[in-house]
Amino acid sequence: MLTSGLIYLIVVTGLFGLVIGSFLYVVAYRVPAGVSLMRESRCPHCDAPVRWWQSVPVVSWLALRGRCANCHASISARYPIIEAITGVAFAGVTWFFVAGDGSTRSPTGTGAWSLAAVIVAFLYFAAISIVLTLIDLDTHRLLNAIVLPSYPVAAVLLALACVLGADWWGLLRAGIGMAAMYVFYFVLRLVRPDGMGGGDVKLAGVVGLYLGWVGWAALAVGAFAAFLLGGVYGVVLLASRKASRRTAIPFGPWMLAGAWTGIITGEIVGRFYGGLYGS
Repeated sequence: MLTSGLIYLIVVTGLFGLVIGSFLYVVAYRVPAGVSLMRESRCPHCDAPVRWWQSVPVVSWLALRGRCANCHASISARYPIIEAITGVAFAGVTWFFVAGDGSTRSPTGTGAWSLAAVIVAFLYFAAISIVLTLIDLDTHRLLNAIVLPSYPVAAVLLALACVLGADWWGLLRAGIGMAAMYVFYFVLRLVRPDGMGGGDVKLAGVVGLYLGWVGWAALAVGAFAAFLLGGVYGVVLLASRKASRRTAIPFGPWMLAGAWTGIITGEIVGRFYGGLYGS
């Protein structure tokens, strides 16, 4: 049962997600283009600097009616949409782990601090899921600058959770999941180099690490869901004649969507099949 304190935590985390979402959009635009993240934000049309009050997530875009305060040029609606999605994602991740006190959704033991470390780890995964999806959809690339640091970040945060009281078996399972997913995608790339990118292989290890931490069922569901969702998307594109059999389709977004499907539904699916074979 959610207490007022937990509700407050979820709301605060969601608001924090709005701020992070604003940053993620900047990352998705600047990093592939090789533009410094430290550069002052300016209007791409009139080069006017964006003031702090013009950068309040969602609110500023609505107040300015989607236009630059200086030249009134249109501002993409992707800004507030990504901010809102990130806010909802952060609130959702927090709710997912605290609603059951972490006891049924991750091997966090009983420590509040270990649960906090797990939540931070999965908030990070939510953030990179959003930014990598944006980049892959726009450029068909999964950048090493974002994917590779995710390995040590996730490992350190989940190891910290274990130090603070979580079950070390969860970390071992995460390592097994990471290795299994990486090897599986690596073999797929060897078999079909034109159908699987190197970035997908590197991301697979990160996905496997998080899925493994949650559980074996999550790992299985997450791995399968990526291909199911990607396949359905491809069929829809073919049926609508928006793509041909030779059209390259970014797979990173579906790997990440599959991962979150596994994280959220893996336990439910595992119990369902366990009940079938146990009856």
